[in-house]
Amino acid sequence: MKTRPLSLNVNGEMRIIDAAPETPLLYILRNDLELNGPKFGCGLGECGACAVLVDGRAVRSCTLSCNAVENREIVTLEGLGTAADPHPVQQAFIEMQAAQCGYCLNGMIIATTGLLKRNADPSETEIRAALARQLCRCGTHVEILAAARRAAELTRAAP
Repeated sequence: MKTRPLSLNVNGEMRIIDAAPETPLLYILRNDLELNGPKFGCGLGECGACAVLVDGRAVRSCTLSCNAVENREIVTLEGLGTAADPHPVQQAFIEMQAAQCGYCLNGMIIATTGLLKRNADPSETEIRAALARQLCRCGTHVEILAAARRAAELTRAAP
């Protein structure tokens, strides 16, 4: 594969990466930029562990070429908040103890954030639909749904 410089806007910072245009975005994020939020789960875009926001919408980074997101806004879990100042969705997942092994957490938080960017007051049905393609093997679905509802509350209350 022939490489070329690619301009990627990741977490508010423009990065120039020398890569083959068809390289999956996940590989660039994890290997070149050393971001650990997005996980390699299935590699087929089925599980959601690799989710990131592209222009505010949750997408699967394992099946998306870095060429397809050149000069678009990419936000990973690391770009949402910090340990000292977590994003409202991150705060809700902490408060509701919505993690067990944590492998799916990146996808759950990113999918919830994407939903709340489109709709700050989602119904239970809309929350379930937004999270339906995010796989959790540990069975913390009840806590995850509670965290998504709490995230909506915190998002609406945020200044």
